[in-house]
Amino acid sequence: MKGYKAFKKGMICLGKQYQENTVFEEDKAEICNSGMHFCKNPLDVLGYYPLVDENGDISEFAEVEALDECKTNDDKKFCTKKLKIGAKISFPQLVQASVEFDYSNAQLRPLNDNGGYYARIGSSWDSARIGSIGDSARIGSSGDYARIGSSGYSARIGSSGDSAQIGSSGYSARIGSSGDYARIGSSGYSARIGSSGDSARIGSSGYSARIGSSGDYARIGSSGDSARIGSSGDSARIISNGDCSVVCCSGHGSCVKAKKGSWITLSEWEYDAQKEKNIPVCVKSVQVDGVKIKEDTFYCLENGEFVECED
Repeated sequence: MKGYKAFKKGMICLGKQYQENTVFEEDKAEICNSGMHFCKNPLDVLGYYPLVDENGDISEFAEVEALDECKTNDDKKFCTKKLKIGAKISFPQLVQASVEFDYSNAQLRPLNDNGGYYARIGSSWDSARIGSIGDSARIGSSGDYARIGSSGYSARIGSSGDSAQIGSSGYSARIGSSGDYARIGSSGYSARIGSSGDSARIGSSGYSARIGSSGDYARIGSSGDSARIGSSGDSARIISNGDCSVVCCSGHGSCVKAKKGSWITLSEWEYDAQKEKNIPVCVKSVQVDGVKIKEDTFYCLENGEFVECED
């Protein structure tokens, strides 16, 4: 049986190191307990590995083939004792494979009559799975647990439901999410990503990304150069691995790490008993110079000073 498998960055799954074009074996296979797991439907892997993890890294994917008996309890996730890991595939390839899978199994009608170009796809149902491989797609979903993938340029993607997983690999994508626990990944250039829900996980690997988050506990990661990242929620955790980026956090308790040459801005708040609310007491900006402010090191603002905090 052929299928697809997701991994953490570096092709790691549950602590086990995998590699391309290699066969792996285990002693026994039992769903959720032992053996190596995979899915037949490409987008089903996002139910077990997030599109974007807690560090803002986008998951990796590969085609696989079971070389032994397969076991399942829901016909979605399968496990086997012997699994061949094929070549890694990109997120656009995962989206395209999902569209082809749905079409070949007659579960969905074709997206439209012109190969997906200028598609307008809307869904208000929960657990929607939407894939588009054409340019200038406009995709909207208002249900919870939506899984949305687009590999074309200039996509406009909006989701208002909770726990959405949204991925775009084309250039100039505009992605908006208002639900909690959104996981948003973008690998194209000049992406514009906005999230207003709490606990969002946002990852971007393209250049010149503009990322904004207003919810609390956001986890944002960006590896492209010249990124502009802003967060107004409390307790944000932002990682910028690209050169010449600017990161601004206006919420209390946020921490940031960035590359040398980038600028970071943090704010500090305290509770005012008379006004019965939190008020800002300090806002500071500093350039990561590699000496006083180290690169690849988390900093927060305490008592008006930049201090290192735990990774």
